[in-house]
Amino acid sequence: MKLTLAHLKRGENAIIADVSSIHIPLKLLEMGCLPGNSVKLVQVAPFADPMYLNINGSHLAIRKETAQHILIENVTHE
Repeated sequence: MKLTLAHLKRGENAIIADVSSIHIPLKLLEMGCLPGNSVKLVQVAPFADPMYLNINGSHLAIRKETAQHILIENVTHE
């Protein structure tokens, strides 16, 4: 089973393994949503959408639908 950002739970850290750039807006890629960067799930809005993330020090809110296209690895809990 491939893990995606949508699988993260609050407080978990991971490394972005792969990004399906077809489904990811260019703006997210420019803001650091790239393979090799660390990501932490900071908060989840009601009904689990959007997700508030910290990616290499940048704070981003993305939709769960978008998060399902970003593969992760090395999940740890703080």
